[in-house]
Parts: sequence; C-alpha cells; structure tokens
Amino acid sequence: MQKLFSIITIMAFSLCLISSCAGDVSGTVSTSGSTSTEKVIASLIEAFTIENPDVTITYDATGSGAGITAVTDGISDIGLSSRKLRDSETGLDATVIALDGIAIIVNNANIVEDLTIEQIAGLFTGTFTNWEEVGGEDAPVAIIGREGGSGTRDGFESIVGVAEDCVYDQELTSTGAVIAAVASNKYAIGYASLSAVSTDTKTLTVEGVACAEETVLDGTYAIQRPFIMVTHSGEKLSDATSAFIEFALSPDVAEIILNAGAIQPR
Repeated sequence: MQKLFSIITIMAFSLCLISSCAGDVSGTVSTSGSTSTEKVIASLIEAFTIENPDVTITYDATGSGAGITAVTDGISDIGLSSRKLRDSETGLDATVIALDGIAIIVNNANIVEDLTIEQIAGLFTGTFTNWEEVGGEDAPVAIIGREGGSGTRDGFESIVGVAEDCVYDQELTSTGAVIAAVASNKYAIGYASLSAVSTDTKTLTVEGVACAEETVLDGTYAIQRPFIMVTHSGEKLSDATSAFIEFALSPDVAEIILNAGAIQPR
C-alpha cells in the first residue's frame, strides 16, 4: 500500500510539472490600455484561462495613457501600453511581452509604394502637402492618425521625430478607425499596428524594408515599438496577476503572440 501511494504521488507530481499545475490559480485580473495590443492580449487571455479556468481576466481597450493611469490610480492590475514609459511616469514597472511594427498605410489605389523616414516626417508635418512631392499623383494629402495619449501615436511620432509637430486632418480613437478612414480615402495616409493591418489598405515599405515580423525582430524595420505590461513598482501582485505575467513571458506562448501579429522578443 505504501509503495502504491508513493507511485501515485510521483505520478501526480509529474503531471503537475507537465501542466504547470494548471488550474491551481484562482482570482481576477483586470487589464486596460492600448487598443493595439488587443489581438495579443486577447489571445494570451484565452490560452491562459483554458489552463486556469478559475481565473477571470478582463480587458478594457482605453488607450496606452489611460491604461498606465489606471495602474497608477489602482483601478487596473495591469496596464497595457504600446509605448515605453515616460520619465514622468514613475513608480511603475514595465515588462516587455512583444514587439510590434508600426505600419505606414495608404489607400489601396495609391500608387506610392515606398517612403523614407524623411518623406514620412515631411508628410505628417505639412512640409509635403501633395502626393506628387513624394512620387504619387497630383493630389492633396490627407493625414490620419490617433488621438493624443495613444501609444501608437506616441511611438510613431517619437521614432519618426515629429513629436508635437504633426498636422492631422483626422485624429481617431482606435487603430481600426484609422484603417477604415484610410481605406475610404484615396489620398489618405496613416499608421497602424502591424498586428492590425489587413488587405483593406496598402502597407508601404519604409526605406525599402517591409513592415513584417522578421524585419521587426531583426531590427531592420525602423518604425517599431514594444508592447508592455505595466504594474506598480514594489507592490505585491496577486497570485493570478503574477501567474498571467509569467505566462505571457513564457517561451511556450511565442507562437500565440506570433499568430496575433506581434513578435515575442528573444
């Protein structure tokens, strides 16, 4: 009987190791923030809760700035941001879970295929106001972007070097809205997370490099940013929150993140 008990104990322990003791964690985790992280975070939540059915995770797509503020104010357990923390955003920890390219998108009927960083900056600051100036048709440029506080906007403007100098015709509150606006205007240009782009618009190459998973990972695509989970520094996280962050960093979820359109950093 003692020998049988020992065998059963060893088998149970082995199964726990294989499944990472899935289901042992319970509780709730509230997340909020970047709309650009939606596909990635939704995929991670789905996979995590399959293994941990006693954990409920919520996601509120409020934008990066709002997500960071929610953690600062104690409203959310995890803030989701598609930009780095600013120097003024203190008392917080940032955990990079994925890398994302910011694609430059135009209408499918636009004849332009490639732009340099300088040309992109010129278009978004109003230095170039006609597509003819960058190799396109003789037509005025319509600049579409995200609202202030958006991580995508912050990432784009800081990388391209046009922070506070952009002149927008439309400032929209979601990545999907930007894509829809560009898709409906032959002479529009905008930017969107790589994970969100589709055949509804055309993605330009930047200085000859396509916005793609491999070029983001190897660093050859210039306009890219991190997806981060933001938590309070020095504050003990709940078991469920800690388990979810550890899950998001596990090499086992690399394919999940890839299928969601982003790349797990190596």
